[in-house]
Amino acid sequence: MALQGWSPALAGPREQARRLHDRLAGVPPTDAVLTQMAADIQAGNTDAAAQMAMANRNFYNVTLKNFAAPWTNRDRTVFVPLNDYTATVIGMVRDDVDFSTVLSADLLYLGSGTGAPAYSATDNNHYQYLDDNNVDLQAALQPATQSSLLGLPMAATAGIMTTRAAAAAFFINGTNRAMFRFTLINHMCRDMEQVQDSSLPPDRIRQDVSRSPGGDSRVFLNSCITCHAGMDPMAQAFAYYNFDAASGRLQYTAGAVQPKYLINSDNFKYGYVTTDDHWDNYWRQGANQVFGFDAALPGGGSGAKSMGQELAHSDGFAQCQVEKVFKSMCLRDPGDAADRQAVDTIKTKFKTTGYKMKQVFADAAVYCMGS
Repeated sequence: MALQGWSPALAGPREQARRLHDRLAGVPPTDAVLTQMAADIQAGNTDAAAQMAMANRNFYNVTLKNFAAPWTNRDRTVFVPLNDYTATVIGMVRDDVDFSTVLSADLLYLGSGTGAPAYSATDNNHYQYLDDNNVDLQAALQPATQSSLLGLPMAATAGIMTTRAAAAAFFINGTNRAMFRFTLINHMCRDMEQVQDSSLPPDRIRQDVSRSPGGDSRVFLNSCITCHAGMDPMAQAFAYYNFDAASGRLQYTAGAVQPKYLINSDNFKYGYVTTDDHWDNYWRQGANQVFGFDAALPGGGSGAKSMGQELAHSDGFAQCQVEKVFKSMCLRDPGDAADRQAVDTIKTKFKTTGYKMKQVFADAAVYCMGS
C-alpha cells in the first residue's frame, strides 16, 4: 500500500513527480523523466517513480553524501570531504546491503576505475580525489573489506565505527567515550542527556570519573552517574582502539587495553579498571529499555563488532534511520498523527524486508511528494 502524505487533489501527478525528483535527487528532472514519473504516479505506481528519481547520480553524489557527512565529524557539519565512512554508507544504500550491519560489517567502499590514488589507511587522498573530480559515485563505488585494507582482524571490524574517518574523529585522544556518544547521536538519535538513568549500578564507571566533583558527591549521584553507569560498560568495547595522529591511522592492539582507558586513575582509585574489551548493556534494564533491544542477543560480549550488533538490532536504531530519512525528504521532523503513522509503517517495512535504506528514502519521499 502506497504511503501518501496529502491528497493527490492538492497536486497533480506532474507536480508530485517534480517534487519527488527534487527531494530525492536534488536537481530538476529532464522532461522525459518527469513525464514517465508522472505517468507512474497517475497509474498508482509511486515506487517506480521514486526509483527512477534515485537512478539520477545526484541521489548518490549529493543527497546521500550530504545525508551521511555530518555523522563523520564532531561538528556534525556537511562541509567535509568525502571519506571512507560516507562512501561506505552510500555504497550500502545503493546495493541494498542490510543496514543493520552498518555498525558491524567488515566492509568498506572504494572508487574503482577512476584514476584516484589507491586507498590508504593513513590519509584521505583516495576520497578527496573522487570529491574533487565529481566522480559518479553510483557507478564508481565498489565493496572491499576493512580487514584487507586497514590491517584489522575480521573480528575487530565494526562497520563505519572502524573506518579511518570515524577513527580520526572519535578515537583520537580522549577516552573513546566520544565514539560511543556520537554513534548514539548518529544512529540512535539520542544524546547522552536523553538517556540519563540514575537507577543503574555504578560498578563499571572508570577511575577517571570523580565521585565528588568539586567536593560535592551529589553532583556525581545526580548527574555523572546517570550517563556513565550505562555508557562506560558499553564503551569498554573500544578498549583496544586508538587513532594515532602521528601516523594518521587507526590502531588496534588486540588483548592490550589502550592507556587512555587508565588515565586519571587518582580521581577515584576504587573505580573500575578496564582489563579487556568486554562490554555489557545495562540499558536492557531501566528507562532505556524503550530502545527495544533484541531479546535474541545476549546483551553483552567482547569488542566493537558485537556491541554494534547490539545497537543496530534494536527498534530504536530502525526508528532513528527512518526519522532521519523522513526529515531529509520532508524537510521537517515527523509531526502529527499521520506523520507518526507513516514513520511506523516505513519502519516496519524496513525491519521486515532486509533493512534496505534506499526503500526508506523512496517511501518517505512518496509520503511527502504532495505536501
